[in-house]
Amino acid sequence: MTSAQPLPLGPAPRPATGDDLADRLRVLATRAAGAGVTGLDRARLTATLDGADVATLEADLTGVAFGAQQKAPGVVWQPGAFTAREEGTVRRLRVDAHPLTAVDLPVDVTAEAEGLRFTWVEGADGQVGFEPVEPDDAHPVTGHARVAVSRAGLVATVHGLLAVSLQSQGVTLSDLDVQLDSHGPRAAGLRIEAKIRKGFLSAGVSATASASVDAAMVLTVGDVRISSGNPLVAAMLGAVRGRVEAAAHRRVDLAAALPPGVRLADVRLDVGEELVLSARLG
Repeated sequence: MTSAQPLPLGPAPRPATGDDLADRLRVLATRAAGAGVTGLDRARLTATLDGADVATLEADLTGVAFGAQQKAPGVVWQPGAFTAREEGTVRRLRVDAHPLTAVDLPVDVTAEAEGLRFTWVEGADGQVGFEPVEPDDAHPVTGHARVAVSRAGLVATVHGLLAVSLQSQGVTLSDLDVQLDSHGPRAAGLRIEAKIRKGFLSAGVSATASASVDAAMVLTVGDVRISSGNPLVAAMLGAVRGRVEAAAHRRVDLAAALPPGVRLADVRLDVGEELVLSARLG
């Protein structure tokens, strides 16, 4: 049985009611997230306890916003020693966000998981907390998740992030078009057309890629290309092209990448006005 770093929940004794646990988890999440995350104070958390188990834990993160990636401050707890331990299970965890915002992109999220183990711990410093316990084959986790974003919103976000990245290198991104096509429930193709400018030089750049997941949950990346009709830009892309196209035909066993006790039963990508990624564990 493998445990993670213990996380603090404040002064002992441990929460005796669902409301107390929800309040303490909100404080913990706010401390761990840092200034780059806003709206956690408005997140709705509800919990019900049954002895050492958390029978249900529900989090509605609608309105929470995550800024550009930055190092979170984290939460450090050094109790010195633990004076009490008791195992528990979150029997059902549900997370909703309709939507939350990730770097200006609205993301609709629904996720459920069952059978998440943990250990209540009490420290010699008079504080209590919990240690998440990794699942194993004898204690599997089941659940499902659905994540959806609008196609237009995704293109706008990619445009903004790419423009900022290129600007730091003296390159201006003047236009960007992203096309994502479904080739079945577990396959898709991507095509990007961009126009860039640096000094007197202006040119178009094209990139394509495809990906598919088979019934054994193995991801295959293929048809990865990057090119430009301008010979000078094409030459500049030489080093990048080599690294990008090296990803072609790469195979990733998604199921093998997960820890014991977590089995990916299915994954699906639906492409339309919304891009919807769904997955099922079991």
